[in-house]
Amino acid sequence: MARSLGLLGLFFSLFSGLIVGYAYAQSPQGSQSDHARLWQAYVGRFISSDGRVIDPQGGDRTTSEGQSYALFFALVNNDRARFEKVLEWTEGNLAAGDLGAHLPAWSWGKGKDGNWGALDANSASDSDLWIAYDLIEAGRLWNDPHYATLGRRLASVIAHKEIATLSGIGPVLLPGAKGFQFPQFSVLNPSYMPLFILQRLAAIDREGPWANLAMQVPTILERSAKNGFAMDWVCYTPGEGFAPCQANGHKSPDPLGSYDAIRVYLWAGMLPDTTPAKARILHALPGMNAYMQQHPAPPEKVNSDGVPMNTPGPVGFSAALLPYLSGNSNQASVAQQLVRIKSQLDEKSNLYGAGYGTGPTYYDQNLVLFGSGWIEKRYQFGSSGELLVRWSR
Repeated sequence: MARSLGLLGLFFSLFSGLIVGYAYAQSPQGSQSDHARLWQAYVGRFISSDGRVIDPQGGDRTTSEGQSYALFFALVNNDRARFEKVLEWTEGNLAAGDLGAHLPAWSWGKGKDGNWGALDANSASDSDLWIAYDLIEAGRLWNDPHYATLGRRLASVIAHKEIATLSGIGPVLLPGAKGFQFPQFSVLNPSYMPLFILQRLAAIDREGPWANLAMQVPTILERSAKNGFAMDWVCYTPGEGFAPCQANGHKSPDPLGSYDAIRVYLWAGMLPDTTPAKARILHALPGMNAYMQQHPAPPEKVNSDGVPMNTPGPVGFSAALLPYLSGNSNQASVAQQLVRIKSQLDEKSNLYGAGYGTGPTYYDQNLVLFGSGWIEKRYQFGSSGELLVRWSR
């Protein structure tokens, strides 16, 4: 019996490897690529002709996050016309016409008075980082100094307005320009600090705060994770350390690791293996890998004690975990999640998550774009955080 189980395990391991290998080998130039098809479907469903990314489940609002991700995927897909449209709308509507001087408002939509405009002028630092990174890499890959200069200017504004030095930690990225520092503690979001972006900014701006920020990322994740799981929001109190909390600093209702935290695993897994901090970060986050070895889908929520709750997460969660599971050499779980993702493809729309009552969501598509693009090797990140895209090779 034991021999039979061993042979079964070997067979499943080989089968898993074949599935993963197939996913990596798909579509040399895009016609067979799940990622390329999804990008075109995403453009058709969620991006207006003038470059605004629309979240239908969010009351047709637009966020700086959505704009930043659209810029990134336009660059990954060598879609320069789309990149320019999204950039033009972002700069004109979220940043008072100049991303080099103003942090973009994080939320834009229809107000209670019926007028369209900024709903909250505060910034979201993760989106700001992504936009700066997108511009800098677009300047390099498309050989356009205008993009690179604008990205550097935005990075300078981020350094001035969204970075604080915390006692016992050092420099950290605040989630936004306002509202996250209180007399006794500060609120941080672990998913707002992709290490590869900080490494890239450090490489091009050696006098800036980026290298020191990058050094803090593994420490923050080690000290803020609960039972090996990332949290959405954490409060840091000098002398006491980190505790899960809400974005406003409150600890009720129960803080969670969920729709924000899922990106922590995504960013960690996409780091190249040559990055020394990658092993340290993965070691700080063993909970999700252990969970996935026993379950067919990631949990939608992890409570503040680091205990997963029973409801499975949406399809985007499975996609977000692909790089992380690969980094943990958990190929069986990678194969299982690829099957789950494929099973939720609506072949008419080429969007994912069609089984939900709300239809395919904006956020799920973004997570699948990240996961599918990385596992197909349409993009990767270099040792200094530089973007490596298939079309440039």
